[in-house]
Amino acid sequence: MLETTLDHSSDLTSELSFDDFKKIIVQDYKVAVESRYVSLLGRKEVLTGKAKFGIFGDGKELAQIAVSKVFQKGDWRSGYYRDQTLAFASGLTTIYHFFSQLYAHPDVEHDPSSAGRQMNCHFSVRVIDEDGNWLDQTKQKNTFSDVSTTGGQMARILGLGLASKLYRENANLSYLKYFSNGGNEVVFCSIGNASTSEGVFFEVVNAVGVKQIPVVISVWDDGYGISVPNEVQTTKGSISEVLKGFQKENGSNGFEIFKVKGWDYPGLCETYERATKYARENHTPCIVHVVELTQPQGHSSSGSHERYKSKERLDWELENDCIAKMQKWLIDSAIATAEQLKEIEDEAKEFVRQEQRRAWSDYNKALAIDAAQAIDLLSQIDNELVELPLKQLQSLTEPSLKEVYGTVRKVIRELKGKEVSGKSELLTWYKQQQELNTKRYNSKLFTEGVDSPSHIEVIAPVYSDNSKIIDGREILNFCFEQNFSRDERLLAFGEDVGKIGDVNQGFAGLQEKFGELRVFDTGIRENSIIGKGIGLAIRGLRPIAEIQYLDYLLYGITVASDDLASLSYRTFGGQKAPVIIRTRGHRLEGIWHSGSPMSMILGTLRGLHICVPRNMTQAAGMYNTLFRSDEPALVVECLNGYRLKERLPDNIGEFTIPIGYAERIKEGTDITVVSYGSTLRVVEEAAMELDRLGVSVEIIDAQTLQPFDKAQLCATSLKKTNKLLVVDEDVPGGASAFILQQILEIQNGYYLLDSQPRTLSAKAHRPPYGSDGDYFTKPSSDDIVETVFEMMNEGYPDKYPSLFN
Repeated sequence: MLETTLDHSSDLTSELSFDDFKKIIVQDYKVAVESRYVSLLGRKEVLTGKAKFGIFGDGKELAQIAVSKVFQKGDWRSGYYRDQTLAFASGLTTIYHFFSQLYAHPDVEHDPSSAGRQMNCHFSVRVIDEDGNWLDQTKQKNTFSDVSTTGGQMARILGLGLASKLYRENANLSYLKYFSNGGNEVVFCSIGNASTSEGVFFEVVNAVGVKQIPVVISVWDDGYGISVPNEVQTTKGSISEVLKGFQKENGSNGFEIFKVKGWDYPGLCETYERATKYARENHTPCIVHVVELTQPQGHSSSGSHERYKSKERLDWELENDCIAKMQKWLIDSAIATAEQLKEIEDEAKEFVRQEQRRAWSDYNKALAIDAAQAIDLLSQIDNELVELPLKQLQSLTEPSLKEVYGTVRKVIRELKGKEVSGKSELLTWYKQQQELNTKRYNSKLFTEGVDSPSHIEVIAPVYSDNSKIIDGREILNFCFEQNFSRDERLLAFGEDVGKIGDVNQGFAGLQEKFGELRVFDTGIRENSIIGKGIGLAIRGLRPIAEIQYLDYLLYGITVASDDLASLSYRTFGGQKAPVIIRTRGHRLEGIWHSGSPMSMILGTLRGLHICVPRNMTQAAGMYNTLFRSDEPALVVECLNGYRLKERLPDNIGEFTIPIGYAERIKEGTDITVVSYGSTLRVVEEAAMELDRLGVSVEIIDAQTLQPFDKAQLCATSLKKTNKLLVVDEDVPGGASAFILQQILEIQNGYYLLDSQPRTLSAKAHRPPYGSDGDYFTKPSSDDIVETVFEMMNEGYPDKYPSLFN
């Protein structure tokens, strides 16, 4: 481990005149001071009620300025929500945009990072245009959209950095010039010292060391995680001490590890210059442990650090504040006088105040438009019921949208059933504004650009007399092979994916054919596998990140949910990561690997397409669609379907299945049964017996749960049958309840029923081991037959007498 403390500036001035050197240093001091005033003023804005919550980067200014000096165009940042100085110094944001985000300005022009959807200090740059086309990443400094989850920024650095390695080593990718300049890009990751206690940190550090990818990980160490000191967080109280075993030595893989004081400006600059040189030139990962940092205002605007820091610690922080230390160094080194620095500080304070006022004024001007229109419309309604709400709204100096629309909606309710002049104009305006507010606050769950799955041409599978009947796994293998031959950007990885071609042989032989840069194994690390896919995807590649079994998705759900699923939404469509998470599940016997946790998936992965194909041909068609489009997806293959025989389409790499559309599998007249995946085959088996019992069943395969049945095939079926049963093997109230809600509410299926709709799901527990355990836990053919017959008995007891009387 290399410790760097410099007390002189000779290494920094070798190629500069002293005057130029002074200008650079003084400018850095100005940026640091401006950032500090942003923190101080930002906290006041929260405490006075102008902003909801605030988190700031005070105390970390000099280290982040040092990073900014080596952060080049084309590089990527995956950072921590205290990186405001780095963002200012690198041009990733401005002070005006910072305050606009603090006030949650719902306009992307004012808050380019998130259009008011994320709190302050959560930065991103736009990497796609309004139509979803990629921008040139090599011509800008890039930052992946920040997340609030501690350690959540770690997983994606694997893919961001691996992309540089692949662009350098795979000459066939050289045409993708928008994404890389020969693989010379470095990924800068930052994390708080307390967050290094998270499992994802160690998981990713291990994987980065194995792969030797160009990342520089900065640990900002201010001694605490909110109120918990390092001694409680970390063995030996120091993360760099813990990580010594990762230090490269004697030609091994691993990291170069540095330790430097956060107030030592020359030492910080030299350290980051050296670390970045290792990473950029040699693809050697580096860790920089920045110690002796302070946090002058405490963790956030929600509390004071005086509650848990001793007087001695608080005195130490005042003495060792990085800006105070730099000020002293500048004066002692004759780089600047105290008077010059005071002038810089005064100018910085005034500039920050001006930008804050401008941001607040523009925010309120935007809201004032809605308020003025509402007041004008309400003023035109001559009714006593409107007088008080109108006066209350007029009395507000700076009304929020909540207050504006809350008032309007209250008036609309008060005027229900009354014919009043001006009421129709108010209603018309309100409906129009709802479209605007939907765009402001509810849009961009998906990118919905020119390459959306909805724009992919539907091509039917083609069969001929020569079409082979083969195992389902072979269907997938042919599909993957043809697509990998077609598109050099495609790559696949996961546990056992490389050498043996995954546990069910979908990639069998493809590593040998396409090489280890495109089909490769990983360790057992689900968060990292998904994170790797996210990072690769945003850098222009098309990764398939395999999670070996559906139950294992639980161990990567934080990254999939917090980062991937929310990416398009939280950037207002400014970033996309079209990674495909491939897994398998359903109908395996035993508590583990047997689950169907679709309710968990539906609850956490809004923002991904959730594909649940009934067989491998349907899965292949979905992959063909997803490979040609640009939105993330989860594909759950049927675990018990790999050795079932299917007919191989002649156009196996070309035919497409539209995402979000159900399919009618069997025509029927008496009852509609909706299911998906492996359970659909059980429904088909039950339908054959029900036919013999005189019940005509119409079977609908949902095919995708998100989006669900966009053409409303289920409602169309109910117009004919008027009875509905939803069957799946998730827990009660899980995916079956979601499907029921979609059909009854979204498709207005409630009005088409002549009896109570039913769901048939698995028991509330996981299945015990063995075939008998599966039979008594998940819906069986017998269960379906008896449930359907019981539903028919309710309406036609004579024709369908009770089975158990």
